[in-house]
Amino acid sequence: MWPLGRQESTMAENQGRTGSAGRFGARYGRVARRRVAEIESEMNEDHTCPECGEDRVDRAGTGIWECSYCGYKYTGGSYTPETPGGKTVRRSIRAALSEEED
Repeated sequence: MWPLGRQESTMAENQGRTGSAGRFGARYGRVARRRVAEIESEMNEDHTCPECGEDRVDRAGTGIWECSYCGYKYTGGSYTPETPGGKTVRRSIRAALSEEED
């Protein structure tokens, strides 16, 4: 039998490793919980505002992102402010506009 102090310190050492997916406990499998934790950590990172350049963009709702500095509100991905498809479209539009000017 462990002394009470030893048992408490072991439990305290184990806390903090689960991340945001710790709320699922032992359910849904390791890979699914890890994927959720990665998506949520990326979603909660600081994102740069395309309007003012400040790192103050937060998720206002599903696919809605808002800069708390300048108030600029725009749509993006559900979990990231800019999707890979959106980057491709922006690049294509920019290329088409530059060809028009030439």
